[in-house]
Amino acid sequence: MNILHTSFECYPIAKVGGLADVVGALPKYQNELGGNTSVITPFYSNTFIQKSKLETVYTSAIRLADITHVFYVKKIISPDLGFDAYLIYIEGLLDRPNVYNYEDDIERCISFQLAVLDWVSNMDAIPDIIHCHDHHTGLIPFMMSHVYMYEKLQRIPTVLTIHNAQYQGQLSLDKINYLPDFDKEKIGLLDWDNCINPLASGIKCAWQVTSVSTSYMQELQEKANGLENLLKDEQKKCVGILNGIDTKIWDPETDPMIIKNYNSTNVTENRKRNKKWICNYFNLDIDKPLFGFIGRLVGEKGADLLPDIVKEYLTNNETINILILGSGNLETEKRLQSLQKEFSSNYNVFIGYDEKLSHIIYSGVDFLLMPSRVEPCGLNQLYALRYGTIPIVRRTGGLKDTIIDIGENGFGICHNNASVWDVCHAIKRAVTLYDDQKKYREIQQQIMQIDHSWSRSAHQYVTIYETLIQYK
Repeated sequence: MNILHTSFECYPIAKVGGLADVVGALPKYQNELGGNTSVITPFYSNTFIQKSKLETVYTSAIRLADITHVFYVKKIISPDLGFDAYLIYIEGLLDRPNVYNYEDDIERCISFQLAVLDWVSNMDAIPDIIHCHDHHTGLIPFMMSHVYMYEKLQRIPTVLTIHNAQYQGQLSLDKINYLPDFDKEKIGLLDWDNCINPLASGIKCAWQVTSVSTSYMQELQEKANGLENLLKDEQKKCVGILNGIDTKIWDPETDPMIIKNYNSTNVTENRKRNKKWICNYFNLDIDKPLFGFIGRLVGEKGADLLPDIVKEYLTNNETINILILGSGNLETEKRLQSLQKEFSSNYNVFIGYDEKLSHIIYSGVDFLLMPSRVEPCGLNQLYALRYGTIPIVRRTGGLKDTIIDIGENGFGICHNNASVWDVCHAIKRAVTLYDDQKKYREIQQQIMQIDHSWSRSAHQYVTIYETLIQYK
């Protein structure tokens, strides 16, 4: 079975968030199940691509409104990815260092999708499945079904995975000329709330729609940034499949990024080396329980609560350390930085993102804070479990599906609301657990042995593909 994943992110090619980790791991596991799986992303002028050996395998042109763009499909020549990876290069449009946040992101997304379909249409062996990820590739199912020039692709099944429904890629209806000719009676498949909505279109037109956890798919019918009724209408073709993690990359026994490797049998002694490095580097006390946060400093992640959590908890007692790694909302960044002097002995923050540092933090902190308002799946809690870090999570989305509270014979600490009080209360419970070192170590060893690899989820996707192909 030939499977093509289309995405704006793919680790290690380009990463902003969890989307990259999923697209960089799922194809590997599908190949292990006997698939012939590949990934295509935009070209980025970043370190990884600059250091990669590339081969141009296809050249053509697409037309975006009145502008013709020559594009190149470049293959990454690397035996280490675990799948074939291709890049769409368009000079001046898809050759930039960053993934998002350009004024012409709409044009970049549409040109990428047009180039992908031009390439696929001219393949000798057209894929059996096109798997689209988030709104950046949400117009592909519509164009495969209804754009005249892609008529030969009409019977190729499409799958759309919703990683985060808050972002939908809307553009005004007057930009309909960005798309090649199609039957204008089908324009309703593009329209949602009087604009072209790529995510809504993908939900309408894809043969199958998935989300990254069962609970998130259920939650989307109640809260999906305006798409609730659409998802209710299309629920028969919607299913939640819990994300996995790449246990080859995220393995504390072999991880080259951490200070000292360990496994579930020697975690107590060896893991201390990582905590010691963190505490020395960030001027923290190794004898206190260490709480970490890793992620985007945005409202969805509950990051705006962090400054008040730090101030509230550390003002009243100094029995813990808190370390935050992330970037995002400028006001939240400033507030977190402003607390460094006041709580210099047991708090620190690193504004930005550093892949190696994130691995070290997972391997050294005692607890991971995830006070998310929205968490479609969450990978951070799965990395934490793998590294023996106990997650403290709000019960939402994939966090609810993967973490069971210690009060329910589980292995994590859960709270119901994204509030300062709830998180501080959860921290108090964590400190109580930490003080009982026997129980803490038992849970630590237990969570490291939970299997959250992609094996089961990859098999679920392959089963969906096989079912769709039967109806071609």
